[in-house]
Amino acid sequence: MTDIRTNFNLVTLIFSELARHPIRVLLFLMVMISAVAVIISVHHNRQMSIALEELMQEQDQLDIEWRHLILEQGSLTDHNRIELAVKQQLDMHRPSPEEEIVVRLK
Repeated sequence: MTDIRTNFNLVTLIFSELARHPIRVLLFLMVMISAVAVIISVHHNRQMSIALEELMQEQDQLDIEWRHLILEQGSLTDHNRIELAVKQQLDMHRPSPEEEIVVRLK
């Protein structure tokens, strides 16, 4: 024989308890929404930190490349400056192909 008090509908009981305490349900939902918002915010923050780190590494690589280009430009400028000084002060010039002499050692 079954007791009538133990035969209850669980879904009806849950909804009736929820209807009796709407403020608690609302607070629970607000806490859950807040928790999800925190999780999304932390994930977004981590993604942005990773992107920032990658951009900083790229900036370092570009800075190194820029410094190499500045050094190369300086060395090329020095060569041109020396060539200009030789032409102006010593009246030297590059030999033409007819003026070149090839020396071969046997």
